[in-house]
Amino acid sequence: MVPPLALDIDGTLTTRHDQIDPRVFEVLPAWEAPIVVATGKSFPYPVALCHFLGIPEQVVAENGGVVCADGQVSFQGDRDRAEQAIDAFRDRGGDLGWDAADTTNRWRESELAAHIDADEELLRAVAEEFGLEVVDTGYAYHLKTPGVEKGDGLAAVADILGLDAGSFVAIGDSENDVSLFGAAGDSYAVGNADKRAKGAAETVIDSEYFDGTLGVLESLQAEA
Repeated sequence: MVPPLALDIDGTLTTRHDQIDPRVFEVLPAWEAPIVVATGKSFPYPVALCHFLGIPEQVVAENGGVVCADGQVSFQGDRDRAEQAIDAFRDRGGDLGWDAADTTNRWRESELAAHIDADEELLRAVAEEFGLEVVDTGYAYHLKTPGVEKGDGLAAVADILGLDAGSFVAIGDSENDVSLFGAAGDSYAVGNADKRAKGAAETVIDSEYFDGTLGVLESLQAEA
């Protein structure tokens, strides 16, 4: 039997152009074990991905801030405090870097995010004042409550599903995947992963983006 999976989205299921690799739609629906999509994106994004893949909505969103499985949803983190910090950030000249629609933050439940080109130094200074932390995913800066992590989200989903988080294989590319790697039984960082992810993963693979992920999945199938 193939193992259950915990998969990041950006940099892991995508191409280098930040688009979902079309092969995802062939490989993941055919996977004969549970899949948890664990991402820094806001809740609707992974839910929509699961919907269009035709797989159960088993999701860890917003870096652990939202957990969904078996029709149950729970929330962690203090969005109100994040909003207060962002107000202070803007008062001091900071710009989140999104357009007026701000679809990056519009549906966030537990944290807020700034564009990767935003003023990181100012954002981190404000975060410290409000007792928050900033996580750099390589795609955005996430202003979040300390202690809210993807790894805890995976443990929560696994518990709902009656599984051990240690039975999962995790694949990711960013510092927000470090806790995910710690919770899972086996972990892989794709070749484009940052230093913290590579340092935390049990295995670092040479291939990048979904090419790397696909190689792991093919190996797991061959071993099953």
